[in-house]
Amino acid sequence: MSIALENISKRFGGQWVVDNVSLEVADKELFVLLGSSGSGKSTILRMIAGLTEPSGGRVLLHGTDVTNLPPQQRGTGFVFQNYSIFRHMTVAENIEFGLRIRKAPREERMRRREQLLDLVGLAGLGSRYAHQLSGGQQQRVALARALAYEPNVLLLDEPFGALDVKIRSQLRRILKEIQQRLGVTTILVTHDQEEAFELADRIGVLERGRLLEVGASEDLYVHPHSLFTATFLGAGTVLVGRASDGQAQFGPLSLPIPDDSPHDEGARVQLLFRPEHVALSADRPPPDLPLVGKGAIIEQNFTGPLRRVRLRLPRLAGTRQISPPPPFGEEGLLIDAAFPSEAAIDGQEMWVGLRSWTILDKPDPHLLVCDLGEGPTTQLALARLLADRLRARTTVLAVAEDPDQAESVRAKLGERAEAAGLSGATLRVRFGKPAEQIATEQAQSLYEMLIMTPRPGSKAARRPALEPRAKARHLGDTLMTVLEHADVPVLIAKGERSQVERVLICTAAGEPGKNDVREGGRLARRLGATVTLLYVSRGSDVSALTRSHLDRAIATLKSIDVEADVRIRSAPTPVAGIMAEIRERDHDLIVIGAHGPRSRTRFKLNDVMLQVLSIADRHVLVVPADRV
Repeated sequence: MSIALENISKRFGGQWVVDNVSLEVADKELFVLLGSSGSGKSTILRMIAGLTEPSGGRVLLHGTDVTNLPPQQRGTGFVFQNYSIFRHMTVAENIEFGLRIRKAPREERMRRREQLLDLVGLAGLGSRYAHQLSGGQQQRVALARALAYEPNVLLLDEPFGALDVKIRSQLRRILKEIQQRLGVTTILVTHDQEEAFELADRIGVLERGRLLEVGASEDLYVHPHSLFTATFLGAGTVLVGRASDGQAQFGPLSLPIPDDSPHDEGARVQLLFRPEHVALSADRPPPDLPLVGKGAIIEQNFTGPLRRVRLRLPRLAGTRQISPPPPFGEEGLLIDAAFPSEAAIDGQEMWVGLRSWTILDKPDPHLLVCDLGEGPTTQLALARLLADRLRARTTVLAVAEDPDQAESVRAKLGERAEAAGLSGATLRVRFGKPAEQIATEQAQSLYEMLIMTPRPGSKAARRPALEPRAKARHLGDTLMTVLEHADVPVLIAKGERSQVERVLICTAAGEPGKNDVREGGRLARRLGATVTLLYVSRGSDVSALTRSHLDRAIATLKSIDVEADVRIRSAPTPVAGIMAEIRERDHDLIVIGAHGPRSRTRFKLNDVMLQVLSIADRHVLVVPADRV
């Protein structure tokens, strides 16, 4: 291998910019590192070149460990985005510069210079200076200078980013021809998908310092494994449903889960289909074509060879959409389709079917922690515990009113995260109304769980006689709005418990109770905690339906290796029974389903979840009824 990176990492301050990246690039390969701004791709390039010292790991070039060697001893050529040619030198002098400092003979310098001028299409322009050249010509000079001393490895840091579209296209073709003619091993970094597809033998996709996937362009586009790759490499619709009996369920739509992408029963499943994979028809399609539903056309765009259409469909039960992100407050699905521009669209409502699709790999856990920037750091400490046990990534989010506060808010957020032991977390600052910004952040990534805290100084816990709506005001409008609209579990951090060893799952017979058991059980398994399954009855007897539900719940927990026992308590209200159980057995975490602030139970107008959340002095996990 020409280039090998072994667990290479780089940390700036409290942030891991490159996180444990391992990679091999073959001889004569043109490899592209693709990622958005801040993903760590340029830092990796600079560590290979010796311009940045890694915090950990090794860099090997042609089998030699060069981690501690200076740049001039590595045999690498480097081309920067901003040309970086010497403006006081002619084109010829720029190209010869590397050979001069290596004391190459004059005849060799001249021979190599003329070869390279011809190679990059600048023959006859050797006497010109930078101000007499176009941007594209200056970048050709930079490329020729990097190749002058025949490096073993060529490194290109977004070399065409400052050029217009036409010049970029021309230079990409020139670069590909030169790289193939010389056979020099090359790594190019870019954020441009089209550039990566056109140039790369293979592509490595980076997100926040992590190398997610490596593969050929077509493989990564058609069959990506991760959510980020699916959405970064081209347009597409991503839906999240549930695994059931080897099928991915998205409301009435059921698709087989491939053997090479196994999912646990009840686990989330991500479905990707590209615009060109969508089949539109005015009439209901045949039964052998998977059907998403019928929707209204809300947008059309002519793009030359293709016509792009966006449709809005009714929401599928038990399904949520990741991409394209739905507008805040809307529940329908947005589906993008593409087909030849000469094809006619008949009508404003169309049936939507799927010709092809991809089931993405089971995602790694990702936690979203909302921090108020003041008060206790209970939620941050709890997030650290979960991140360690779940091996999860963590994003800490703060919402500010004024964009001018960005730097000060980010600095404060970093200090609080560092103090809580979350030094490796991603820090995110948004601006606007907190509930809306939390919802937007959640919609743009696939979070396993949302961790929050009641507003500082909440007195609801000390005022149990308050009515539910009054309790909601004491808990804070942001938290209540999030709970009303959340489609992932929300963990409300209360008290100062640093461990979660005993979990209380409050259940009721029926489908919502099944969700509570599954979510609480999965979390308990990951934490190594024991479970008590609690059912509260008004009388001393329970129905056969309830007994059956509890038996199946215990069987479900045992199937995932969770130790559990059942408690049936008689109490005048569910809240009274739950609080009595908590006082008696001192559980660390309460798992309870969301019922909504206006739901009616058979006891009376009564929000059990809200009252428990208001009164309890320990962590509460609220599971949405329609969990996706």
